[in-house]
Amino acid sequence: MDIRVEKLAELIVNYSSAVRQGDKVLIQGSTLAEPLLKALYARVLQAGGHPFVLSALPNTDEIFYRYASNEQLKHVPPPVRLMYETYDVRIVILAEVNTRALSNVDPRKIVLNQQARTELMQIFMRRAAAGELRWTLAPFPTNAMAQDAEMSLSEYEDFVYGACLPDLNDPVGYWRNFSAWQQRIIDWLKDKSYVHITAPGTDLRLSIAGRTIKNSDGHFNLPDGEIFTGPVEDSAEGYVSFTYPAIYGGREVAGVRLEFEKGKVVRASAEKNQDFLLKTLDTDAGARYLGEFAIGTSKGITRFTREILFDEKIDGSFHLALGASYPETGGRNESAIHWDMVCDLRKGGEIHVDGQLLYRDGRFVI
Repeated sequence: MDIRVEKLAELIVNYSSAVRQGDKVLIQGSTLAEPLLKALYARVLQAGGHPFVLSALPNTDEIFYRYASNEQLKHVPPPVRLMYETYDVRIVILAEVNTRALSNVDPRKIVLNQQARTELMQIFMRRAAAGELRWTLAPFPTNAMAQDAEMSLSEYEDFVYGACLPDLNDPVGYWRNFSAWQQRIIDWLKDKSYVHITAPGTDLRLSIAGRTIKNSDGHFNLPDGEIFTGPVEDSAEGYVSFTYPAIYGGREVAGVRLEFEKGKVVRASAEKNQDFLLKTLDTDAGARYLGEFAIGTSKGITRFTREILFDEKIDGSFHLALGASYPETGGRNESAIHWDMVCDLRKGGEIHVDGQLLYRDGRFVI
């Protein structure tokens, strides 16, 4: 086995999700990620936890959306709900056999299924904010993901593990030092209120008054690297043009432009898959409001890969998420969706906070 798989499993269990004696631990992922799932299973046992592996066969989502009736689309399996309500740790491993498998699914089917899972999202957000549920999302490289990133599998493996494990000899020490660096930025932002973002095609204002800025430092995502918060729900004013395609539910929506008034998306357009964008924005009342504002800071991620786990952390970018807020930020927006969209600031972008320049051309200037 690739030693990096073992190192990643060790980092996830002992640092990211900090599994403790007696913890009930849900491990989710495709059978494509078998080496990492097994390594996680062993590490959880060694940490004294009680692992349960919920693995999926490749392409079952495609089969589900092809044949499911409306009643089946709205069904939430009781065991899944029970795990959301009672487990202490949730580890999810991304491993795709075909990232475009859902490209031709009727958007209304996806929206109906998302609506049915709204309560699960609320349970997850509430328990995570209260510290009752620790969670980590991490990747396992596959050919499909490498193709999306326009790399060979070996190149993509180097990219993934290099971003997750920048210091292979001391990955925990790296993320602790990284956390301290980000905390200095968060301390500067404390008690500030108004954010103004400008870039080609973007002029957006929003408020973070009274909100908590979170340090994303390898606990919830691997790889990691962002500072994020939940904007005041009715504060967004202006417009934003996203640099990269916004991918959600297996659909790639390119050239997204959103206009906000009093926090709500009042106009939306896209160069590709606009119909999917508009239908998703109508998922529920919260889908047209922002749940997250974040700045990407990962030194190991400098290019677009079509995997949001990486792309939202591109060094020199910011991203917004439509839909559900993370309650620990003080955000109150509720929705069945949380759709991250990324804008590159490395070529002419600036972020001012309370009139002071924080960020220019992809770099902090404070």
